[in-house]
Amino acid sequence: MSLASKIFQSVGDIPKNYWEHLNCTSNIYYSPEFLKAFELANTDIQFNYIFILKEDKAIAFANTQLVTIGIETITKNIRMSPKLRQLVNNIFCNNSIRVLFCGNVFLSGEYGTFLKEGEPKVETFIAIAKAVKTLYRCKRLHTIFIKDFEDESLYITDHLKSFDYGSMHVEPNMIIYLKPEWQSFNDYTNALKSKYRVKANRADTKSEALDAKFFNDEDIKTHKDELQALYQNTIDNADFNAQILNLDTYVHLKNTYEDRFIVKGYFLDNELVGFLSAMQNGNHLDAHFIGIDYSKNKTYGIYPRILNDYIRIGIETKSNQINLGRTASEIKSTLGAQPKTLTCYCKHKHYLPNQILKPFIKNVQIKSFKQHQPFK
Repeated sequence: MSLASKIFQSVGDIPKNYWEHLNCTSNIYYSPEFLKAFELANTDIQFNYIFILKEDKAIAFANTQLVTIGIETITKNIRMSPKLRQLVNNIFCNNSIRVLFCGNVFLSGEYGTFLKEGEPKVETFIAIAKAVKTLYRCKRLHTIFIKDFEDESLYITDHLKSFDYGSMHVEPNMIIYLKPEWQSFNDYTNALKSKYRVKANRADTKSEALDAKFFNDEDIKTHKDELQALYQNTIDNADFNAQILNLDTYVHLKNTYEDRFIVKGYFLDNELVGFLSAMQNGNHLDAHFIGIDYSKNKTYGIYPRILNDYIRIGIETKSNQINLGRTASEIKSTLGAQPKTLTCYCKHKHYLPNQILKPFIKNVQIKSFKQHQPFK
């Protein structure tokens, strides 16, 4: 099978018939409109879009972003000896590294590569890996990170090991599977065991002082600076975040997707103290970024209220599952979320540093957490 690759640096340069050949745009995350919103708002990132062609017809797609990350951001929250941490920092010049992400750096999940149904998946994916390799030529590039594959895909993606990648687990996505009989939030809480129902109801009671409002595009523009500051709070509290999203992205997404892209703000005495964002993608609701004023979180229960409202929105939109994303896995499990394992692959651009890096990647341990079983 003879395959070719073509790489574009802007969504606007991609021929329309490529999307038609792939037949992938019913999934919002593989649509040019979605990708363009991120490209327009995040001008400090170098985007590339890879297409694999067979007889001049597109049969696979991958998107990449070239970003800069401080090495201490990566190593500070990973279990390792001080000597090993220093060694890794030295490999990457104790400063920052340029990382080529294959996959969407702003999404948690398998949203970065698309293989057309009916085509040989392994051969097609290997063609993507070869195309990614052509992007190594950037002189300032250090590392390549191919992200977020579910267990069902590993028989395909483990072929990256033949390209000298190491594999690692990252924190799982936490998924709530909604039952059709849950027509309201009360129906959901009634399905919970007593102590978990009390916990969910307490979150609503504690947050009664908050005024909640769904934002339109003008609201997002008006409160953009506040949204960005609240989002930065969550980034500062996170163990790891690869890249900071410019929330002008949300203006573009709201204009494009209207009610399918959801932003909800939480006010205390007319001051914005929190927000959630989410995308309705078919019958799935995917939580996006949140923002919280942590100085008021404990008193007013902003984060637990946000989690409750994700469930409300999921039920109201008749979604069959809610992806609450990574982080805070145990808290999300108290609401009924189940973990979905994700695997990533990483390699250094140069051979010798990569031989040092691979054992480190192999030994990375994600945080363990207690998985609760809250339903009756």
